[in-house]
Amino acid sequence: MGAEPTPETSLEAESPYVLRTDLSRNVSQNVVKQALETGDIGFLHSFTTGSTVDGPGVRVVGWTAGCQFKCLYCHNPDTWNMMNGMPVPLDRAVQTLGKYRHGLKVMNGGFTLSGGEPLMQDRFAIRLFTAAKEMGIHTAIDTNGTLGTRLSDEELQKIDLVMLCIKHMDPERHRALVGKELGPTLDFARRLSQLKRPMWLRFVLVPGWTDSQENISQMAEFVAGLGICERVDMLPFHQLGKYKWERLGLKYSLGDVVAPTGEAVESALEQFRAVGLVAY
Repeated sequence: MGAEPTPETSLEAESPYVLRTDLSRNVSQNVVKQALETGDIGFLHSFTTGSTVDGPGVRVVGWTAGCQFKCLYCHNPDTWNMMNGMPVPLDRAVQTLGKYRHGLKVMNGGFTLSGGEPLMQDRFAIRLFTAAKEMGIHTAIDTNGTLGTRLSDEELQKIDLVMLCIKHMDPERHRALVGKELGPTLDFARRLSQLKRPMWLRFVLVPGWTDSQENISQMAEFVAGLGICERVDMLPFHQLGKYKWERLGLKYSLGDVVAPTGEAVESALEQFRAVGLVAY
């Protein structure tokens, strides 16, 4: 098969909330296996531009397909399956990113690789980051950190900022929320601390799930103790991705959960600020 997306499907999208499925249905397993080993091809939901919430400045964001977590609050469950993404040759992804290099520098922005979980495609990710760095573009990754061992210490130097998503500090609640263990995420955070790599914490405030004072206090103390966290991004729960669960025929258990109030968000932020963290 050809590795290019079909003509009617654009690599660039207005929003990651666009539902995209089966875009790699004709890709053979041999091609997928080789792509994961070499990074010659990436499986992408889309590129979006103009983001101001995915790292410093104005960002181009690459949304990868494939994730080993199944977060109950996920707003892009179509990115769980790698085969829902477009097969995009590395050179095309680099070319697309290159179109924005000058604007990104002017706006003190850069490139963020998100998902899905970008490190499911670690070879593609690091090759794309390497190309971005060669163009003088600031690089960031939005990751749950579980697959951080796939990157060497040297490769981590290609990533200017790690935006680490810690879902919950209680191992059992973490497992119930995302379906995977907490330990590897915390291990990756400690490794970043040892390497003194800049980090932002991304934390989704979900009423009834992650908003307890105990959970937030434990997370704040852990992150502050790392000594590398430059910022905490509080992400209030929302229902914008609910329609995707319905369209994909997935059971959505948080349909009755309402977004946290402004007061609840501010209270959570104050817990992070109380230990000396910058939190928004």
